Amino acid sequence: MMDQSTQKSAIETLLFSYRDALNASDVEKVRALYTNDGVFMPSGAPSAAGLEQVKASYESVFKTIQLNIEFFIDEIVIHGDYAFARTTSKGTTLIHASKQTVAEENRELFVLHRTAEQWKISRYMFNKMK
Repeated sequence: MMDQSTQKSAIETLLFSYRDALNASDVEKVRALYTNDGVFMPSGAPSAAGLEQVKASYESVFKTIQLNIEFFIDEIVIHGDYAFARTTSKGTTLIHASKQTVAEENRELFVLHRTAEQWKISRYMFNKMK
């Protein structure tokens, strides 16, 4: 069993791995960070439940845009094998169709689940701050 500090560190590593996968538009790296029954709830789009839908949703996102963001962790709360993390992100988005780069700023909520001593994303949603 990991102590609280080790668990928070593992969750931070997961969140920054997610950020890196987003910035790289790497669908497989994103998919690997989700639980098998994970749910992605993007703003303005349908929810994706399960790894195949999650994969398809991120493929669609990455065909449309290229993110260049930084994550800021506001809060991590751990209760047993579940945790939630509140984050904000800020950066830019390149819209492939128009070649226009726009400001990007969101707040996010992650529900995380620990299985086999590894934290993964169970539920994730975000919305625009502006």
